[in-house]
Amino acid sequence: MYNPGRRFPVQRLVFGALVAAVTIGCSGSNVIGPENQLEANTATDNFQFQVSSLDNVTQSLDYTWEITGTQGVVDISQAISAGSAMLTVTDADGTVVYQHDVRDDNDGDTAVGVAGVWRIALQLD
Repeated sequence: MYNPGRRFPVQRLVFGALVAAVTIGCSGSNVIGPENQLEANTATDNFQFQVSSLDNVTQSLDYTWEITGTQGVVDISQAISAGSAMLTVTDADGTVVYQHDVRDDNDGDTAVGVAGVWRIALQLD
């Protein structure tokens, strides 16, 4: 679970870097902005996601994630007041190994999957 006293590693991606580093598909005018303090860290084998003050945001975010073993660790911290945020992780073969609404703060290991480059898709509605 997110610990506010803990700093994310240097590799963290903040919103400005995310615009350049990930594909962002917008299907509405209410999208993530700097006030939402989005942070996503796709360090090898460990995905950390933090976002705050979301209220009916409509947006898609996609990340790639290097997994060296058969499972990854998902660490979520969120403040979503309205709407949903479905996080889906697929392994190197395209099999879904994790799928939960971010609002549930469902931290932990993914299901077992095939090592390699995994895909993380976040759908905000």
